[in-house]
Amino acid sequence: MPGMGGYKCLQELSRMDPSVKVVISSGYSANGNADAAQAAGAAGFIGKPYRLKELAATVRGILSEMKTGGEANLY
Repeated sequence: MPGMGGYKCLQELSRMDPSVKVVISSGYSANGNADAAQAAGAAGFIGKPYRLKELAATVRGILSEMKTGGEANLY
């Protein structure tokens, strides 16, 4: 993302739509990025490298929460 990192993108998306659900992915998951991502408002975090099954499970979990907790946008 030229000129914008993942956390800045998360902030901008949240500003445009407070109900947005964002999954952050990083290769530095061991350094506390999962906690930082959730503290910044991310709906989920997945460390790189990841398998499609892991990504699908993360997205399914978020969609399941949306069904029980109200509608939101998933980007």
